[in-house]
Amino acid sequence: MSTLDTVIKFFQDSGMFIYVSIAILALGVAIAIERFVFLQRARQQNRRSWDSILPMLKSGQFKEAHGVTARRDSAIGLIVHNGLTRMQSARRREDVDAAMEEGMMEIIPRLEKRTHYIATFANVVTLVGLLGTIIGLIKAFTAVAQVNPAEKAELLSASISIAMNNTAFALMVAIPFLLIHAFLQARTTEIVDSLEAAKISFLNLVHRGSADAVRGAE
Repeated sequence: MSTLDTVIKFFQDSGMFIYVSIAILALGVAIAIERFVFLQRARQQNRRSWDSILPMLKSGQFKEAHGVTARRDSAIGLIVHNGLTRMQSARRREDVDAAMEEGMMEIIPRLEKRTHYIATFANVVTLVGLLGTIIGLIKAFTAVAQVNPAEKAELLSASISIAMNNTAFALMVAIPFLLIHAFLQARTTEIVDSLEAAKISFLNLVHRGSADAVRGAE
């Protein structure tokens, strides 16, 4: 029997609950791929935006930076744009910080969106696999009770093996899902930390620029 035939027989012998596990697997993989692509793109966009904005901030070209960030769709562009917009009406560090924090509160939910589903799917697929195993064992013992005693041991062994397929497959899905969830969480935290670092750098540059302007006026 080939490997493909073995896999096909594995699923055919596992009952209806294995197909529920397969559906959860497909949905979880789709979400994981979408989240990975989204976070990877967000990370790259933030890096490019910050590299182009930082020289303007260092040289005090706040109006030019404001115009550039208005055309950016990156997370860091939105945060810096909020800060520069608030600077037009308020110069206090606390006011600018609050405006940028509003941008953070808008961005973070986008970064964390749907990631928690993967951990939920890991728990659900484990329970579905366990349920499939229990149902399979119930059917096995019911069938064994109606056969010749000489055939009971062989039939029971085969039935238990089939029933355990559900738990085995569920664990093969749940374990990678937990690892994927941890990876995506770590990547999200890394992006949020970079945004926080950029926000602090922006506030320091703005505060230093304002102080230099005051000293120059004196």
